[in-house]
Amino acid sequence: MVSRPLHRDGPRAALVAVWLGTAAASLWDGGAHGQALLQGLGLSADLALALVWAGALWDLALGLWLARRPSALAYRVALWGMVAMTALATAWLPGLWLDPLAPLLKNLAIAALLLQGLQRHST
Repeated sequence: MVSRPLHRDGPRAALVAVWLGTAAASLWDGGAHGQALLQGLGLSADLALALVWAGALWDLALGLWLARRPSALAYRVALWGMVAMTALATAWLPGLWLDPLAPLLKNLAIAALLLQGLQRHST
């Protein structure tokens, strides 16, 4: 399937913005905020920072993949990655479901967009 240009594909553009924005937000302070959050779970400073950087690189890769070469595989990988991260966050920080800014609840909308993109690229 030939993809529409990103500027003509609002749902895909929104997903790209989420992933690229998340990568940037994760590292804007050198990863210190995420590092502190993970250290609060008992992880060492070095491991926590490595995980923040790994997550940011994952987000960057997904954002670029969806922007440049959207495909059923890209949507599937993004969906399963989001499901895995949501499951981990739920296990480690279940209070995030009740956070007023809804960092985990927003994943329901992201899942809907990913499923829409997957359906469009699977036919």
